[in-house]
Amino acid sequence: MTTPYSQANVVDLTHTITEDMPVYPGTDAPIIEQGTTVAKEGFAEKKLTFFSHVGTHMDAPAHIFEDKKTLDALPVSTFTGPACVIDVSGQAHITLDFLKLHEDRIGHCDFVIFSSGHEKHWGTEAYFSPFPTLDEEAAKWISTQNLKGLGIDAISFDTMDVTTLFIHEILLGNGLVLIENLKNLDQIKDPIFTFVALPLKIVESDGSPIRAIAILP
Repeated sequence: MTTPYSQANVVDLTHTITEDMPVYPGTDAPIIEQGTTVAKEGFAEKKLTFFSHVGTHMDAPAHIFEDKKTLDALPVSTFTGPACVIDVSGQAHITLDFLKLHEDRIGHCDFVIFSSGHEKHWGTEAYFSPFPTLDEEAAKWISTQNLKGLGIDAISFDTMDVTTLFIHEILLGNGLVLIENLKNLDQIKDPIFTFVALPLKIVESDGSPIRAIAILP
């Protein structure tokens, strides 16, 4: 019996949730407790306590706006589609001129994912150091490109020194979903691939941890 996908062409883009993982400043770290065990109760379960925006996760428009949609209100088709990875390593800011270099590929995608190389700092203080972010002009333009969402291998779409999540406001305000803390983007060599990022179906969810994968041609 054959299957449509082999292990070789499915790439895991998701960080493991652990108690010592990096979290956005001001967010409590996850707590993972052993609730029951096979030895004692005959079955194993864990008790999980964590914020909705830890690890590899998705932001809903409701993350910033009270009157915008939550993840559970979006159709499931929102969470998968053709995607491309754009290498932004070495860029201080992602500008409109830079995005225009990739306009043709962007036009064939539902998701654009920015690979900054910042994943290499995961688990260290350097993960909170500067990483490439969209400038205002680029954020406004990419919000008009008929996309479902954007992804990045860093902790935020805004810089860490902001007091207002201005770039989030532009992107989420235009109905995009945002995926942060991706990994293994350097394993994707194909110009376009299938991206799957499924959030937990939590009532009125402003965000959720996800299992993100790339299905390569």
